[in-house]
Parts: sequence; C-alpha cells; structure tokens
Amino acid sequence: MNVSEALQTRRSCRVFKAKKVDRDTILTILNDALRAPSWGNTQPWEIWVAGGELLTEINQAFLSNKKEHVPTTSDIPRPVKWTAEANAHMKKFISDISHVGEDSSKMFAELNDKFFYAPVVIYLCMDKILSSWSMFDLGGISQSIMLAATERGLATMPAVQLVHYPEILRSKLEISDNLSIVLGIAIGYEDEQHPFSKFVSTRSQVSDVVKIKGME
Repeated sequence: MNVSEALQTRRSCRVFKAKKVDRDTILTILNDALRAPSWGNTQPWEIWVAGGELLTEINQAFLSNKKEHVPTTSDIPRPVKWTAEANAHMKKFISDISHVGEDSSKMFAELNDKFFYAPVVIYLCMDKILSSWSMFDLGGISQSIMLAATERGLATMPAVQLVHYPEILRSKLEISDNLSIVLGIAIGYEDEQHPFSKFVSTRSQVSDVVKIKGME
C-alpha cells in the first residue's frame, strides 16, 4: 500500500470488532508515526495508550458521568462559532447519518458513548505552556498514526468524545496536570458487518477548496 492508497482508504471507523490488537503492532505504528515533522524539531507530543480492562474502566467512568449528568469538559476549548462552510458540512454529515437506517441517530450516539467498542485508544497530550503551533504538530502525528495503522489493516477513529472527561483520564492513566489531553484516537479492526461501516461521509472536491495562482 502506497501513501495515496492509504489516504484514499482511511476513514473514520465508527464501530470496531471485539478483537484484540497486540502491543507490538501498536508500538510499530507509533514508531513510524514519530517520524512526523514538528516546529524546530520540538516533538511536543506525549502519548498514552489504553486497552484491555483499563480502557473498559475509563469508558465505564465516562458513562457514569453521563448518567449523572456531569457536564462534559475538555482541556482544549471548543470553537465559539463555526464558519458557514463548516456548518454546511456538519449538516450534510447529520443528513447522511440518517440514511444508515432506523434509529440511526440513537445508534450513532451509543457508539460514541461506548468508544466505538474500540479495543485500544491512543491519547495525545502536550504541555499546557505550548502554543497553537504545537497543536498543528499534534495534528501531523495524528495523521501519521492513522495512516500507519491503515497500512497494517487497522481502522481508526479520532474523536473529542474520547477526551470529554480529562480528570478521569488523568486519574486512570496517571497523566500530569501540566499536560493538555488533546485528542483520542480509537484503533482496532473494523466491524464490517455493522450498518455504520457502510457509512461514508462526503468530502470536498479539490476545485471547491484549492486556489492555485501563478502556475500553468
């Protein structure tokens, strides 16, 4: 599989099989992803990996908070407002979900709450003193992780849902208070028989977003 094939093949997996991913495979993926570029070679990322019973405990704690109506929080503030274009993409996404089948919205919410039944979640963190430039670097290593996983036949799902209660993650994973927990990436084998595995979100065309100047 070449880079172009990995980019075209990778998509956000919304339901995983109950199949374990071995430790060495995760380490191989992360070893490849650590080649990602960063500003001044600062390599601002710190990475935690949770699986097995520990991940189940984390998910149960998240579900307990939701049941008790504990407000979701995040180390990274959400946008105050989305652009018109971004809102249009999200509306199309919600519309597309409705085509999956009856009660698709309920099913979608349940999958999010259950961490998509993923066997492993990779958590990306960075020091709170760092700026948005380092956030850009974490975006780079996130994509590298997901492409490396695709090459090895694994599916991925980057989701804010996975970091909604950072205090739980700090307690369970022993993450220092000086770190922002930026993103979670669920990883495992896709359940190809699930209705949501047939769902593919639409993407913009090059002509919609790219402006080329000064080139023949």
